[in-house]
Amino acid sequence: MAIATLLPATTAFIQRAPRMLIGAEWVEAADGQTMPLHNPATGEQLCVVPRATVDDVDRAVLAARQAFDDSSWSRSRPRERQNLLWKLADLMQRDVELLAQLECLNNGKSAAVAQVMDVQLAIDFLRYMAGWATKIEGSSVEVSVPLMPDQQFHSFIRREAVGVVGAIVAWNFPLLLACWKLGPALATGCTVVLKPADETPLTALKLAELVQEAGYPDGVFNVVTGTGITAGSALTHNPRVDKLTFTGSTAVGKEIGKIAMDSMTRVTLELGGKSPTIVMADADLGSAAAGAASAIFFNQGQVCCAGSRLYVQRKHFDNVVADIAGIANAMKLGSGLDASVDMGPLISARQQERVWRYIEMGRDSGATIACGGERFGPGYFVKPTVIVDVDQQHSLVQEEIFGPVLVAIPFDDEADALRLANDSPYGLGASIWSNDLAAVHRMIPRIKSGSVWVNCHSALDPALPFGGYKMSGVGREMGYAAIEHYTELKSVLIKL
Repeated sequence: MAIATLLPATTAFIQRAPRMLIGAEWVEAADGQTMPLHNPATGEQLCVVPRATVDDVDRAVLAARQAFDDSSWSRSRPRERQNLLWKLADLMQRDVELLAQLECLNNGKSAAVAQVMDVQLAIDFLRYMAGWATKIEGSSVEVSVPLMPDQQFHSFIRREAVGVVGAIVAWNFPLLLACWKLGPALATGCTVVLKPADETPLTALKLAELVQEAGYPDGVFNVVTGTGITAGSALTHNPRVDKLTFTGSTAVGKEIGKIAMDSMTRVTLELGGKSPTIVMADADLGSAAAGAASAIFFNQGQVCCAGSRLYVQRKHFDNVVADIAGIANAMKLGSGLDASVDMGPLISARQQERVWRYIEMGRDSGATIACGGERFGPGYFVKPTVIVDVDQQHSLVQEEIFGPVLVAIPFDDEADALRLANDSPYGLGASIWSNDLAAVHRMIPRIKSGSVWVNCHSALDPALPFGGYKMSGVGREMGYAAIEHYTELKSVLIKL
């Protein structure tokens, strides 16, 4: 096993004193409390970070509020915001290997994959958003104002930064999700308080260092580490926050949405998924099987839009399932620092137990485990699993497992495939595997999902909005849609 050697900078970062960024200062929690972080590949403790209190969150929000209201940041020139985002992206590019190793140690994913995907996608996204800083537009409007027929008017519409953003991100793509929030916020002139997931704050803390190094004013970006129940809740309830943006479970997102509505805080919620992968009879079956395997097993299945429901036209069902099982059985599991590994561990012992309970639930109900269905340690590993002979209404099909577990069901025709695909409380992503262009275009508008991929799955681009229908959320990340979610419209009417 070829375990990569940690960079001296990686080791130094893990061993540093537990601090978080509030305003201009790296500080401990107000009460001095810390919480441990663990390496998912071994279960061993990596380090400790501050366990933020309500007072810490209040101080961070106040720093962001002052930076927005009292400094020149929100009134800075678009070119300045663009250049700072480019500088931040350049610094991330310089430290790409360090960021990838931190993501691997804290999350369990492959460092090699994180470097070319997670970190590089985050860099590309910041560079994309940097371009939008100089392209935020209002418009002029020719108005009638019928109640004042003899008067002349000049009218225009401004797009202005929404203000202080409270950002809470999940643990599956810690750095990338943070940048999805940070990019449009900084491009529009907002300030940010970021609460990373309890389990994975390391890259967020490193990102804060790079924001400082890039030269952003104090208080524009703040990071508070701690638990969701304390720090996340305090950020959600803080009256000085103008917008909340959350990526995580649907259950938590619904609670945040309810709290936000009480104060009319603007909100974006990117939540859970149970995405269907539909393999039509005319598809390239080898490519479809490989694509379906990647759709569920990438990042250990810990992907909100993972293709966790597989629907295959009946006459090819057994062959496609067998091909996917063959791919799964050949996958090598181990530490993400080993570049030869195909799949790393799950994030935590709790998540391992959750995934295992679903597998056992399938066994108990009479489902067939086509491959996998095992867990092992040290670390939090679950073998890639394919389950068949499952009823469409079973919890395995209807609930988000968030692990390397694929449930496969045959279908008879196009109408049957659409019925099964849409029979879910979620609507984040879906993929169609087919070479019949007419059928594909018939199906796309009938699938209730925020993204539809054809002959690929989970293919993201900064220019394409990402978000969900139904219980998969409200609002969109990426694309110009993100700029709209971080700004307010102001109508101006001037009587001449």
